[in-house]
Amino acid sequence: MTASWRFSTLADRHRALGSKLEDWSGMGTAWTYDKDADEEYIAIRTKAGLMDVSGLKKVHITGPHASHLIDLATTRDVEKIYPGKSAYACMLNEAGKFTDDCILYRMGPNSWMVVHGSGTGHEELQRAAMGRDVSLRFDDNLHDLSLQGPTAVDYLAKHVPSIRDLNYFHHMQTQLFGFPVMISRTGYTGERGYEIFCRGQDAGTIWDRILDEGKNAGIIPCRFTTLDMLRVESYLLFYPYDNSQKYPFENEGPGDTLWELGLDFTVSPGKTGFRGAEEHYRLKGKERFKIYGVLLDGKEPADEGAPVYRDGKKVGVVTCAMYSPLVEKSMGIARLDVDCAVKDTTLEIRNKSGSIKATAQPLPFDDPKKTKRTAKG
Repeated sequence: MTASWRFSTLADRHRALGSKLEDWSGMGTAWTYDKDADEEYIAIRTKAGLMDVSGLKKVHITGPHASHLIDLATTRDVEKIYPGKSAYACMLNEAGKFTDDCILYRMGPNSWMVVHGSGTGHEELQRAAMGRDVSLRFDDNLHDLSLQGPTAVDYLAKHVPSIRDLNYFHHMQTQLFGFPVMISRTGYTGERGYEIFCRGQDAGTIWDRILDEGKNAGIIPCRFTTLDMLRVESYLLFYPYDNSQKYPFENEGPGDTLWELGLDFTVSPGKTGFRGAEEHYRLKGKERFKIYGVLLDGKEPADEGAPVYRDGKKVGVVTCAMYSPLVEKSMGIARLDVDCAVKDTTLEIRNKSGSIKATAQPLPFDDPKKTKRTAKG
């Protein structure tokens, strides 16, 4: 906690559940609870779970040049994002390398909210704001409670009847339990889910009431690190844990291209003029690796950082791994040499406990057509 300078108003509730509030992005975050993480993973995949993801950084951007700033700093075409709609985007440096990802929420004609993680997103926004008629405001009073899982909509519909009409990557201003909130149909699980943005002073009551009322429906509190199990199946990357900041190249500075990470889809077709755009397009076809899936034999998960071999040659590293008690398979996200990122390529994962046979498999493992998270009604 020594590095923490941001604080969730739910900290005491996390401590009561067994958390020591480990630091993430400057905030004491519930990495551990006094129960098995498998229980939380199963709840989110089959019912619903509630997480405190307030460690995500929220930046309000307002003023006549707000859209221009977003246009310069991110990969999305802002004119396609209308009030009430959001979009997943990336930010690059001048070398065309990934520095952060974010969700862009358009709140009004000249008003946006950008939510990002532990990369340099805030700095990228500040850089783009220089000399422009725009205001940036960092907001830690705004808390983010993530209710994820197939029954999340059933619970919320009892209190917000129009929630079933809220489409994927859209948001609404409303009330929940009499408190002003913004509910966004987004999340980091691959399931149908919602993020509830609320004031810090309201977060405790909202948290308690959802868990109390939702208990009989199987809604349980979930730790932040349960996301690691879910994101492996759903191909959701986590900066810097899947990036060269953690797994550097020899004699090269950190930084990965969107082509290597499989995030090139975040660049709106034909968009130019954003930071790093020229280098981004130039680097297409020059990938040094590819993010790809690995499917292991047996039930033992790969170690984080376990080297991947093919025919005795090291060809990659596992960045995040899990064993799913639901599908009874062990799988992981890996950084693989380009020629190995091919379906069914035979591989070997070298854990500290020994070697495990594996094959390369495309991501995501779960719901590749995204039918769950985009479902209507």
